[in-house]
Amino acid sequence: MKDKQFWVGSAIIAVLFLIYWVAGHPYFVTDRIVMFISIIFLSATLIFYTRAAERGEEFFLRPIPALKAVEEAVGRSTEMGRPILYVPGIQDMDQVETVAGVVVLGHVAKMTARYETSLNVPVSRSIVMKAARESCRDAYTVEGRPDMFNEDMVHYLTDDQFAYAAGVNGIMVREKPAACMYMGKFYAESLILAETGNSIGAIQIAGTASQAQIPFFVTACDYTLIGEEFFAASAYLSQKPELIGGVKGQDMIKLFVTAAIVLSTILMILFETAGVGINISDFLTIR
Repeated sequence: MKDKQFWVGSAIIAVLFLIYWVAGHPYFVTDRIVMFISIIFLSATLIFYTRAAERGEEFFLRPIPALKAVEEAVGRSTEMGRPILYVPGIQDMDQVETVAGVVVLGHVAKMTARYETSLNVPVSRSIVMKAARESCRDAYTVEGRPDMFNEDMVHYLTDDQFAYAAGVNGIMVREKPAACMYMGKFYAESLILAETGNSIGAIQIAGTASQAQIPFFVTACDYTLIGEEFFAASAYLSQKPELIGGVKGQDMIKLFVTAAIVLSTILMILFETAGVGINISDFLTIR
């Protein structure tokens, strides 16, 4: 009950809906009441935990080894005097994985600015190049080292998939970066890149939601952000309250959904075998 505004707002919305329902609920499709309640509940959960995080409440988030290894990789590169290679995938900014990769790049760039480590970001799309340059520029400015930023640290190679992979492999072999990070949307070139990085002895950290490419990254890289871990990386690295609250809210929603599935399964088994209770599928089915 710490967030009085949230609970008062929720109570007002509930009262207004009850009045609307008693008045005959015109234009409301009653067959979709379950969908309506679910949307309200999920939205309220996200808002509640986001507001709680903004008030300063601390939440426990499961530690992700791959994110802890990012700073370790930057430190390793600094000690060895070798650059960091960051590959933001091969797709354009219309892909959410590419956006997530550019966001993570901003956090990596802050670390490289802090430790004065060289950063190399080859890209395969012109718009990604522009977005990545701005992300790096902002990172170096925030860290108070705008003089270290060089637009050529983010450079365009080619739009062609395997020509891009060949270009990145050439950079690996010539410059021998101490750390290689692959964060974005990948296809068949994933194993080519990861194997080359492994051959030069670089510490490798990958992140993608491409299900077909995750096994290759898990096999060839030291650390891998799998699926939603990749999208939550920005919240973990930035520690911004609104992002942390969003991640916590999503975790609670998953918990509620899992509990609902288990409870519904038990009720269905009881109804089908012993005729006890109600047919929960009639209630939960979205028409």
